Amino acid sequence: MSAIVGQPVDRKDGRLKVTGAAPYAAEFFQAGLVYGVPVQSTITLGHINNIDSSEAKKIKGVIDILTYKNAMSLHQTAGGDPNSGKFSEKDLLPLQSERIYYNGQHIAVVIAETFEIAEHAAALLRIDYNEEKPVIDIAQSEAKTYRPQQGLGGGSPQLKRGEADDGLDRAGVKFEQTYTTPVYHHNPMEPHSTCAYWDGDSLTVYDATQGVFGVQNLLANGMGIPKEKVRVISPFIGGGFGSKGFTWANTFLAPMAAKLVNRPVKIVLSRSFQMFTCAGRRSSTIQKISLGADSGGKISSGKHETTSETSFVDEFVEQAGIATRILYDLANLDIIQNLVRLHRGTPCPTRAPGEAPGTYAFEVAMDELAEKLNIDPLQLRLINYAEKNPFDGKEFSGKNLKWCYQQGAASIGWKDRSSKPGAVKEGKYLIGYGMATATYPANRSKASVKLKLYADGHAVAACCTQDIGTGTYTIMAQIMADILGLPMDKVEMKLGDSLFPQGPNSGGSQTMATTAPAVRAAALQAKSRTIQLAIADKRSPFYQQQEADIIAADGKLYVQHDQARQETYSQILSRNKMEWIDADATTDVTLKDGQKGPENDQAKKPAENPFAKQDEKMDREKYAFHSFGAHFVKVRVDSLTGMVKVEKISSAMDVGKILNEKTAKSQIMGGAIFGIGMALMEGSVYDPQTGRIVTKDLADYHVPVHADIPAFDVQFTDMPDYNISLVGSRGAGEIGITGITAAIANAVYNATGKRVRDLPMTPDKLLA
Repeated sequence: MSAIVGQPVDRKDGRLKVTGAAPYAAEFFQAGLVYGVPVQSTITLGHINNIDSSEAKKIKGVIDILTYKNAMSLHQTAGGDPNSGKFSEKDLLPLQSERIYYNGQHIAVVIAETFEIAEHAAALLRIDYNEEKPVIDIAQSEAKTYRPQQGLGGGSPQLKRGEADDGLDRAGVKFEQTYTTPVYHHNPMEPHSTCAYWDGDSLTVYDATQGVFGVQNLLANGMGIPKEKVRVISPFIGGGFGSKGFTWANTFLAPMAAKLVNRPVKIVLSRSFQMFTCAGRRSSTIQKISLGADSGGKISSGKHETTSETSFVDEFVEQAGIATRILYDLANLDIIQNLVRLHRGTPCPTRAPGEAPGTYAFEVAMDELAEKLNIDPLQLRLINYAEKNPFDGKEFSGKNLKWCYQQGAASIGWKDRSSKPGAVKEGKYLIGYGMATATYPANRSKASVKLKLYADGHAVAACCTQDIGTGTYTIMAQIMADILGLPMDKVEMKLGDSLFPQGPNSGGSQTMATTAPAVRAAALQAKSRTIQLAIADKRSPFYQQQEADIIAADGKLYVQHDQARQETYSQILSRNKMEWIDADATTDVTLKDGQKGPENDQAKKPAENPFAKQDEKMDREKYAFHSFGAHFVKVRVDSLTGMVKVEKISSAMDVGKILNEKTAKSQIMGGAIFGIGMALMEGSVYDPQTGRIVTKDLADYHVPVHADIPAFDVQFTDMPDYNISLVGSRGAGEIGITGITAAIANAVYNATGKRVRDLPMTPDKLLA
């Protein structure tokens, strides 16, 4: 390809963001806008006897109060397709009854002329409850567990390969240990927010969402109005990490409130408490790992049993064993997933749902087994390296994990690592090294793109996907610029509007791999149509030339073997009295094993755009699509205080073709920083008596800040995976958090000789 794709191009939206000109969901203003403040339950289980709003309604500026008594009726919004949207709590549509299922559940919205008035009036509501005894602790509720039959991706979370129990019985070396992870909260920089207004029977919603198209479907279905009457807009999202991949009550409450008062309504969840109770979280897990190996390190058998928790109003499964299926070549393996219901808000996907806590537990277990065998941890992983997918025997679409091991080890100085824990000390600091494998599925789904190439020499493409801060605007523009031969300032990507053609939700690390092939196909079509005009035109220097010989570069078209024969898009279109050329493309592939896409049924559905058809290469009948990588970590632990400082992270990743080096590195670094939080400081705490969250804001819930960030060395194989598409790229948004928590935990053990299996590894646990 050319010189733009793959380069560390600055974000096209960067200036808008740093100057405050980028509009987020809460920053849209409509004439007559009023403010809604949600009121939340202070009990954990029971029902409302009465809501006394008399004092609140006396406040000047209060317009009305939305409760279950005057709220519009909503319809169930079930849907298995991610593009149809996913409401977070299918059995608890907002304000439909007096029932309370968790502490912090929305029970009313105060609507007022200003936010301050609404907030004050909300504090004046008097709620009379009938309280019941809730179930609030996962460890005390294990007797009530059950085994779910369907996980987040639709398949079964249970797996049995071979005879794990027999293999463990026969193994010469056995290992078994339990690891626990707490509830984690997403805490994106932008809180969840929704602005909504009605124009007759048409609804417009500005929403902070990772799935514009899905929210449109959910609102239409849930409110019983035609889809074409709902417009959802979300041009910029200030992070989501999965929490904005599901739709929460605020997205319904704003249009419900707007209908009640017949004015535009804005709802923004508070950073304190509301973002911790009704906007999702990662499930806590209890994971039991059993491994059996011979003295040479070959693992013959393994078991990974997880107990995670969900709510009483929906089922979410944190499949911690999902990555274990494909990590290593184990002939005998049992993956067991248990679930227990608690009276808390529903969990939801959190960056690498299942894989992040799962790789923590399994990769620490691998480190412990290596020590028991007196084998280097890296060597143990190489001994059990899986050349093919051990889950189904398929070839990987692309796997260069050994390169990742080699590069990461060299970068961190692994060969100089002492295998004896606590052996290396610099003054009062204990020095340790750890490593772990990273992996995440490579996903891709359907996307449609419309593109216009204008006579003035600029091009604009549109797709109803969204940029959640990952650089989609920039990377799609790079692809357009490369194919059309235009400079970056002459191409524009429009996103985040349900009026645009359907695009993917931003989940499962699929946005780039899904949207890029459609952008590529549309740009190729626009270029081809322009060239064909010139070839048929006697006035053109391209008359009767072969299309394949004409190249686009430097803002113009020219004949490859005779560069003197050239002209611009503007000259061609103007000569033909055309203001623009249209192009559109839809690329569609399978997402799930065993399903077939239209690429396998060409007779029934011929491709309208041949360039889109070329991209339909994802064949799950032949290949297993996964990305792999390795994290190597150096830590420095204060022997007096137990404080851990991650000094360096070396991450080597195999995620296919790198479309933008800068944004790709940022994704891996961001995931690894998440892992620092998981390992060392993050964890939500609930009152064991009431079930009310205690760590309700960022003063109590600690996340990594600038001072916690280590030196990074991020490397990529940059080897295109053309089995997934002709763009050759796999997602990088989530693989960075997989394995990194284990690598930090392993490094801390190497430094101190103390193995903490109950995250986070806070100083008190290391000093105990």
